[in-house]
Amino acid sequence: MSSIDAALHDAFRGAFTRPIPKSAGAQVRYLVRQHQGSTRAVAALLGVSQRTVERYVRDQIKSPRADLAARMTAEVRRRWQPQVRARARKAASTSHGLMIDVRARFGFTAAPGTTDDARVRHLTLALPPHQAARILDAQAAGATDRDLQQATADALGETYFRQGGTRAHGLDVELTDIEQIAFEL
Repeated sequence: MSSIDAALHDAFRGAFTRPIPKSAGAQVRYLVRQHQGSTRAVAALLGVSQRTVERYVRDQIKSPRADLAARMTAEVRRRWQPQVRARARKAASTSHGLMIDVRARFGFTAAPGTTDDARVRHLTLALPPHQAARILDAQAAGATDRDLQQATADALGETYFRQGGTRAHGLDVELTDIEQIAFEL
């Protein structure tokens, strides 16, 4: 199952104006700056000793283990260019919206006599800014992936299945078994 939170973070990569630092030392130095010079906080974040972080800062260690390198890169990406990320979030929430490409199982709760059997669908559509804002605000508030999944299901239900309230009134969309999901700003 794909994580909606990770897909949203990936969407912001396209807004970055500079690439993230490549070397392990540069990545650790960036993380230390983000934590106001605290090597102890970075060590706890990465799951290594404080002494190891200090060695990376001084370039005494240049090649981290694969799992540590992945954690370093993920943490730098999560914090990289916060102002650019904020501008992109604001634009998506107020004027541009989000593109979503999802392949998942959709089920419905509707009036009796309707077809509500869940089935796998592949949808690619533009979410309007107010729907994008709901999803992005939930992510910013620290929502769980299940909450983000529900917010995405509500947005897809309103935009695609109910077409902005013009049809299928009272249809509740359930989104499960996400095979792949991607967002684009």
